[in-house]
Amino acid sequence: MTIQRLMIATRGQGLYEFTEAVHSFLAASGLEEGVMTVFVRHTSCSLLIQENADPSVQVDLKAFFRRLVPPTTHPSMDYITHRDEGPDDMPAHIKAALLPVSLSIPYCDGRLLLGTWQGIYLFEHRDNPHRREVVLHV
Repeated sequence: MTIQRLMIATRGQGLYEFTEAVHSFLAASGLEEGVMTVFVRHTSCSLLIQENADPSVQVDLKAFFRRLVPPTTHPSMDYITHRDEGPDDMPAHIKAALLPVSLSIPYCDGRLLLGTWQGIYLFEHRDNPHRREVVLHV
């Protein structure tokens, strides 16, 4: 078993691709076949496997989740009680509850079995920059 911790710096809400770092980790492991686990150690961001060819997909995903779970300053969110860290805090926790915080990705012949247009993303749900820790395990 091999583990690596990646630090991903975010600049606010959005998707941050880190597929190449995962490919590099797998190549360095020398392992040929199995399942990689990708896990984020935070409660206000999540992980996605998503299209990495057209950037408008990322724009639309960000817009959709902002409409689905608006900031607590929006009138529809007046029932929210957890507001200690700002109007994006509880909405970030809700988004992370709806989306995965871990991924399982099979690999064969030392390569991830991702589809042609699939990339691995950290989906930051907070407005301010953060340093997020992602754990890779094979």
